[in-house]
Amino acid sequence: QVQLEESGGDSVQPGGSLRLSCDTSIHDTRQYCFAWFRQAPGKQREGLVSLERGGLTRSAASVAGRFFISQDNAKTRVFLQLNNLQREDTGEYTCAAAACDQIKGSPLSRLQYPHWGRGTQVTVSS
Repeated sequence: QVQLEESGGDSVQPGGSLRLSCDTSIHDTRQYCFAWFRQAPGKQREGLVSLERGGLTRSAASVAGRFFISQDNAKTRVFLQLNNLQREDTGEYTCAAAACDQIKGSPLSRLQYPHWGRGTQVTVSS
């Protein structure tokens, strides 16, 4: 059973940075694709960044150039670097995983991912 656990959420001021982590129980992550999602208060969950086969990354326009996804050398942890945070970045951040072969549509669509963590809260305020 795939398990994902996020950490690193915090309260920060506008312009600040955070790094979120997602620990996975997947033994061979080379066959898996990952993504980070955000759910802001009163809004639908949105895909932010994805990590695909071969290290290909993809970003939503709203976070391009500010948020970056990466993986540790052991391939058991996925990171989300959040830079220049703004108030509208407040929300619950959740990582998701899917076998890459099972992704048939946009890697930023929540419909592509069967495995989810519980999320970590990021609050941006002054």
